[in-house]
Amino acid sequence: MSLELRNVTKKVGGETHIYETSISFDVGGFNILLGATNAGKSTLIKLMAGLEKPSSGEVWVDGDNVTGVSPQKRNIALVHQFFVNYPHMTVFENIASPLRVQGIAKSEVEARVEEAANILQLGPMLKRRPQELSGGQQQRTALARAIVKKSKAIFLDEPLANLDYKLREELREQLPALLSGRGTVVIYATSEPTEALLLGGRTALVYEGRITQMGGTTEIYRTPSNLTSARVFSDPPINLAPVTKRGDRVFLGEHLSWTVFEKAAALPDGSYTVGIRPHFVTPTEPLDRSVALRGRVQITELSGSESIAHFAIGEQTWVSLATGIHAYRVGEEHEFHMIPGQCFYFAENGELAAKGRDHV
Repeated sequence: MSLELRNVTKKVGGETHIYETSISFDVGGFNILLGATNAGKSTLIKLMAGLEKPSSGEVWVDGDNVTGVSPQKRNIALVHQFFVNYPHMTVFENIASPLRVQGIAKSEVEARVEEAANILQLGPMLKRRPQELSGGQQQRTALARAIVKKSKAIFLDEPLANLDYKLREELREQLPALLSGRGTVVIYATSEPTEALLLGGRTALVYEGRITQMGGTTEIYRTPSNLTSARVFSDPPINLAPVTKRGDRVFLGEHLSWTVFEKAAALPDGSYTVGIRPHFVTPTEPLDRSVALRGRVQITELSGSESIAHFAIGEQTWVSLATGIHAYRVGEEHEFHMIPGQCFYFAENGELAAKGRDHV
């Protein structure tokens, strides 16, 4: 089973929503679309599911061109962040509804519904109606309906966005196992980099209607191929600043510099953009070799287990993300420590030129 977009575009009026895109997804593991709100993830899903027609290009499934085929004939399942269940039906009837449309025998319907319900811990609730369920149970019902169909493709469009924190954590852990080994292409859209990392699999980064990079989720997190990909795959936002390389040292402004090694040291002298993720800029000195820098704190955010500080360094605003509670005072200067071995260096055209260390 494979699903492929070939030179697909989507235009609405004079506005381009999806620029020319060619991408393929295979059975096995999770396929993730990661991008900010309005980046184009939902539009891509609608094009692949047949809910919208491309302005140009083709959609292929298992070697067949299905561009003009209706969603009902594609044997797909789609779960939105706003779960949809039939209010007049029981949980059992909601899960069974696609099987009954297909005319499947009653005994097989019962067996498949029971299997899906057990997987999603809905067994005791099969006789209830949706209004008697919690939000999490309703979303589990929608997921069970998607699983029970044994579809060729399952599209999950930010399905956990409206659930409480604990349930999101549980389902993030369970979903890859629930959907693996079913001979189905699974495509999961999210705007959260952390969620993509937890789910694993392969990720396509989406930015303003374009795929900027695709590959193993951990691999492209560790090695974004360009500045746009680094921005998409960073939350809080990656810290960026213009720097100059001379010899084996990099200079940020007039008073801050550090020594570079490995591929970064081999870069030609000149101008670059340095990028470093917030959790490698800390208020306490780390064990790794670090560079001290001072910045005036502008905003602080405390989550209970983490402290975030936005601070001014030169003309840039940087972000520090650290575990624990730290006593920042807005408007005052604070010392931070940057780990240069975790830096990315981007060329003037935005492409990745080097990492601080080859094993970042």
